Amino acid sequence: MTPNLDIKPDIKISVNQTFGIETEMQVDGFAKKNQYVPDLDKNYKFDRDTTLAILSGFSFNKRVLIQGYHGTGKSTHIEQVAARLNWPCVRVNLDSHISRIDLIGKDAIVIKDGKQITEFKEGVLPWSIQNPVALVFDEYDAGRPDVMFVINRVLESEGTFTLLDKNKVIKQNSNFRLFATTNTIGLGDTTGLYHGTQQINQGQMDRWNIVTTLNYLDFDKELEIVLAKNKNMNNTKGKEKISNMIKVASLTRKGFIAGDISTVMSPRTIIHWAENSEIFKDTGYAFRVTFLNKCDDLEKNIIAEYYQRCFGEDLPESTVNIKI
Repeated sequence: MTPNLDIKPDIKISVNQTFGIETEMQVDGFAKKNQYVPDLDKNYKFDRDTTLAILSGFSFNKRVLIQGYHGTGKSTHIEQVAARLNWPCVRVNLDSHISRIDLIGKDAIVIKDGKQITEFKEGVLPWSIQNPVALVFDEYDAGRPDVMFVINRVLESEGTFTLLDKNKVIKQNSNFRLFATTNTIGLGDTTGLYHGTQQINQGQMDRWNIVTTLNYLDFDKELEIVLAKNKNMNNTKGKEKISNMIKVASLTRKGFIAGDISTVMSPRTIIHWAENSEIFKDTGYAFRVTFLNKCDDLEKNIIAEYYQRCFGEDLPESTVNIKI
């Protein structure tokens, strides 16, 4: 990994001024950003409860787990908080291909003084632990058992990490932070919606200091977010169109939760649909290329019915006279 980041938090940031939450709370942050700080989205809208949980993680070194349906913006929430604190942030997706070696590190052949030698290269976990970095584990409940037991070692905020490959004990940097996002809440897939997720050892679940839930936004909040990204639609006609788009998305979410369909529209999908409708000047065609073409063929009739119910017209055929 990259050399150590020799930096410490050097400013106090007002939660009220920065995040619009009525509180006198201030959190540590960095005056300057570096290459590991996420890009700032100035139009991002924060969920109050989730934001306070994340800020507590940064401010008080608490381990924070965010649970919710996919597409609700769990990881983005953490990134956008980190962006406003200028806190370095690294995301790791714990899919089934991530192994213990990927996290801890492995021997690699390097050239030194013109000779090939074998040298141990630390992975993302020991590197993050030694630096002022917010490490985010996405799809936490999909992690392999061998990976989860490795993570278990660093869930204690004062815990050390033994790197057996180098006979080295690593002490956590005082500004190392740990977050995770998950679709289930450690009990495995009880709904049939998230195949591949695992039950999480309850001893490990107990080590997460804060567990919060982030699900889909209410209508007005989602409308505000989509309009912030599509300012040219912030008029009566545009608001009506986006309102109908959100209603379609809401139906897909209810259908997804009920098990009728397997693909769901996230707020990001609605933003892309609105953008594409402006590009193609055709709301129905934009819906096809943004969302419908990603769906299972057996479910497309159900989703087309959602469109018809919200827009009061049948979804047009896929051919369209595009004017760009």
